[in-house]
Amino acid sequence: MVSYYKKACPDGWDFYTGKTINYRDSIGKVVEVPNKKGKAILCSNNVIHASWLPNCFTGSKIPCSVFIVSGKPVIKDHEKAGFRRLRILEEIPQSKLNELFGWNYVEATAPIHPFKIVPPKVSDLQIALLKNWASVWASVWASVGASVGASVGASIRASIRDSVGASVWASVWASVWASVWASVWASIRDSVGASVWASVWASVWASVWASVWAYIGSLFPNIKQWRCIKYEEGKYPFQPCVELWKMGLIPSFDGVVWRLHGGEKATVLFSISKAELTKK
Repeated sequence: MVSYYKKACPDGWDFYTGKTINYRDSIGKVVEVPNKKGKAILCSNNVIHASWLPNCFTGSKIPCSVFIVSGKPVIKDHEKAGFRRLRILEEIPQSKLNELFGWNYVEATAPIHPFKIVPPKVSDLQIALLKNWASVWASVWASVGASVGASVGASIRASIRDSVGASVWASVWASVWASVWASVWASIRDSVGASVWASVWASVWASVWASVWAYIGSLFPNIKQWRCIKYEEGKYPFQPCVELWKMGLIPSFDGVVWRLHGGEKATVLFSISKAELTKK
């Protein structure tokens, strides 16, 4: 009988209710859907869902537990199947999920928060990375998210890219994005004043947003072709930003001035005009 992948909550309980079936406690056993009434319908409570595609996250999210199951589907579409009953064969260890998915699941479930890292004193190294990132930004700033999204979709499978992307984005959003943006927002607003802030916030927002997408893209090291951007083969095109991120530094750009923020309050640790940075 064909094997499938079944995702559940980290504690082994089903995602649908969180209290109907515990797959971890059912290893070696057969589980059945409680509601068997009516015609089997996908995305309903009268079938148990599983997929032959490890990256199908429809109806689930990260973090998760993953089980290998077998059964006879009563209904299916292009990415998932519905079952009345399933035999739970084994659980895939968390340490094996990076390999299973083909992307950095472990880090995606616990994203690096740059403002929880003690940043270094800004030196020529950080300025060089900022200059490289500014160069990338100048050519594709509106397309960083599009590049990452399209490349992830092309690498994994177009039909399921949304469920993967949504799950990873939700994890990074919940853990990092909101607080990073709020901290940068407050830091720049305090430094430039409310009147100036009103005219620059859109550019600042876009630059921080791009940093988050650059970081998300780095969680997919198996991708070899990046869309919407020219880059050197074999290199991640947004790596300068990722290196700054992992040092505890977030770049922002208000249309004229580049800044590097770091520390718990996203303090401006370095600033330089676009013109000056280009000369360095």
